Amino acid sequence: MTTTVAVVGCTHAGVFAANSILREHPDWQVHVFERNETVSFLSCGIALWVGGHVSDPKKMFYSSPQALEQAGATVHMHTDVTDVDVAAKTLEFRDLQTGDTQTLPYDKLVVTTGSRPIVPSLPGIDSKRVQLCKNWDDAVQIKERAHDLKNVIVIGAGYIGAELAEQFSTRGTQVTLIDAADRVLANNFDRFITDQVEAKYREHGVTLALGEAVKAFRDNGDSITVVTTKGEYTAPYAVLAVGFRPNTDLVRGQVETLDNGAIVVDEFMRASVPDVFAAGDSATVLFNPTGKLDYIPLATNAVRQGELVGLNIEKPTRKYMGTQATSAVQLYDLSLAASGMTQTYANNHGLDIRSTELLEDYRPAFMLSTAPVSCMLTWDPQTRLVKGAQFCSTTDEVAGAANVVSVAIQAKFTIDMLANVDFLFQPNFDQPVYYVGAVAAKAVAEQR
Repeated sequence: MTTTVAVVGCTHAGVFAANSILREHPDWQVHVFERNETVSFLSCGIALWVGGHVSDPKKMFYSSPQALEQAGATVHMHTDVTDVDVAAKTLEFRDLQTGDTQTLPYDKLVVTTGSRPIVPSLPGIDSKRVQLCKNWDDAVQIKERAHDLKNVIVIGAGYIGAELAEQFSTRGTQVTLIDAADRVLANNFDRFITDQVEAKYREHGVTLALGEAVKAFRDNGDSITVVTTKGEYTAPYAVLAVGFRPNTDLVRGQVETLDNGAIVVDEFMRASVPDVFAAGDSATVLFNPTGKLDYIPLATNAVRQGELVGLNIEKPTRKYMGTQATSAVQLYDLSLAASGMTQTYANNHGLDIRSTELLEDYRPAFMLSTAPVSCMLTWDPQTRLVKGAQFCSTTDEVAGAANVVSVAIQAKFTIDMLANVDFLFQPNFDQPVYYVGAVAAKAVAEQR
């Protein structure tokens, strides 16, 4: 008897889950459900497209409904899954173009419904001049509105908002960047790094409205006014980018979730109910620096988890290795990269974590050019385990440094071990002591 699998949602986790299931079980019936007309959209490229750094927007997709069908899936695009009965193993869906409804009995359910933007319940937020930044339709609208735009308001100074503010400003658009936190990228980097980023924003004329919570929106017909706890700002449009929450209403109350709705999965991507799997922004991750379940919506996590679904859907085969939430961003001429736990995260969670800062050139002074790198390493003073690192420089080589630390955290390196790794030395690339090893050595000296 053929096994029927329902994959609900098809951005990153859904695409990789469907392909991995079909690769491992080519005789299974795999039904893929997606509300939109596209799959696999790389939303991380929206800001780059706005700034004119994308060669072809069609290349912001790495798969398609046709590719999934060629792999053997039955693809239901423009389709809304309206109900899932986990106990009965049935799924109801509606064609958004025809209105027709059907029911699909399934053997295995894969929830890859992703996340949805957080939209606070505030007066005036439903204005058409308040723009979201999540999917392809949002990207098209932002790109169209960016043409000849004189000024804009960006709400949220996380990765998405920070990148949008930067790209708008490099186009000559006057930008106001609003965030309730007292600094930009507060959830991603510590002040040692973010102070440098804020200086760059000010150099490029960006108004930083930090420590200001949005209270309301006022549609003026040809503009929108954003009212905060400290003032008012007006522009033709405002882009809302204040974060995401799991889009898991279909199964809430039927499987175990975190308080925010993220589906709790084990190391084999299994939910709390047999034959239900979840991956990506709809699911929890194991955050290795703490060893605990967390919610970290990143495409890298979605891809790895989605791939594991196919490997484990028949029987437990390969364990999830967890994540360090390794990520990077480029803002103006600064490259920022991080992996693991920040000092801010540790403080907010009541964890006894130390941090070590180092500022040094990434290669020798006798080279015709070099550049300083700001390094920050976090570590546990009891176990000496490496817990995280952040890097900032005008050289994009720091992305590799974050990957190095990611491996170190994954492998449970101590600061002593990281300080003694056999890193290469070649003047074109680094100092006699690579700055990752140097900041670790400084941490060792501080601990003595």
